[in-house]
Amino acid sequence: MAISDSSCPVHRQASFCAISIAIAFLFVVCFSCLPLTHSLPFILLHGLGNECDKEGMSMMTELLSNHSGQEGFCIEVGNGIKDSWFKSMTTQVDSVCETVKSMSALESGYNIVALSQGGLIARAVIQWCEDGPPVNNLISLGSPHAGTASVPYCGNLFLEEDMESNTLSSEDAESKVMCSLANYLIELGVYTSYVQNHLGPAGYVKIPTDLKAYYKGCKFLPYLNNELEDSRNTTYVERFTSLNQLILVKFESDNVLLPRETAWFGYYTAGSLSSVLAYNETDLYIEDWIGLRALDEAGKVNFLSLPRGHLQINETEMSSHIVPYLIDTSALL
Repeated sequence: MAISDSSCPVHRQASFCAISIAIAFLFVVCFSCLPLTHSLPFILLHGLGNECDKEGMSMMTELLSNHSGQEGFCIEVGNGIKDSWFKSMTTQVDSVCETVKSMSALESGYNIVALSQGGLIARAVIQWCEDGPPVNNLISLGSPHAGTASVPYCGNLFLEEDMESNTLSSEDAESKVMCSLANYLIELGVYTSYVQNHLGPAGYVKIPTDLKAYYKGCKFLPYLNNELEDSRNTTYVERFTSLNQLILVKFESDNVLLPRETAWFGYYTAGSLSSVLAYNETDLYIEDWIGLRALDEAGKVNFLSLPRGHLQINETEMSSHIVPYLIDTSALL
């Protein structure tokens, strides 16, 4: 005996079915309007004199991945330390561009955490990498976006008394050797073709008292920052302004970047090694050569400042200042 069928009239059963179908339909429609939960992986780009195999880089990648819940990859720049010093910036960018294009995990988009020189490589990948996967957020820590007046780690980091003492760490001693080679190349002329092709940092050394030579000979930064009036590229602007968020971290006691304000796109006044323009006082910002002003006015640039030296950031600060930009908040219901 079919109890349910005989316990209520047929028209009530039909009405109930119609209501159930309507509710189900509305549920499907409303659910389709909600953002689907998905995650974006991130890549970590190390800086000058570093490599992914070093403990600090692997620990940072793991820490950020654990705190954000997102998959992270440290992307090697060529063969690591040596190539970060002695491959041209363009060659380093091409290497990273090919790597990110080959990674299926990044196809739907990704975030970038970039340290120092890695921040310039990150921007070049965003602006120059043809057919590369889309970049959502760029978190840049202590990067010389407007250039630096000295090769990083070879300026005032190693004082004469330090060089003559035995107090240098193994990493500092390694950098000392690299600086010796770098200084030899620089003596040949930092803006000569040979040095530009064989010393990575030469691509973003910007001597404010010799800007004519910089514009003529520097093969990387003037193009990345769209500084050359007759060769400005609007595609770079379109790609840079496609970022969802740009996070620029400056270190208040940074003695590696000259000036430290370059981490925020600030730089020395032309002809001076003492007077520094804030980011929004530079021609790059005022005339919006790369789209920084457009991003800023759209509320998409975050200027953060930390009190210590170059790249000195602790786990708490990483959790507060980096991790939130690795979590896809648009996917939260």
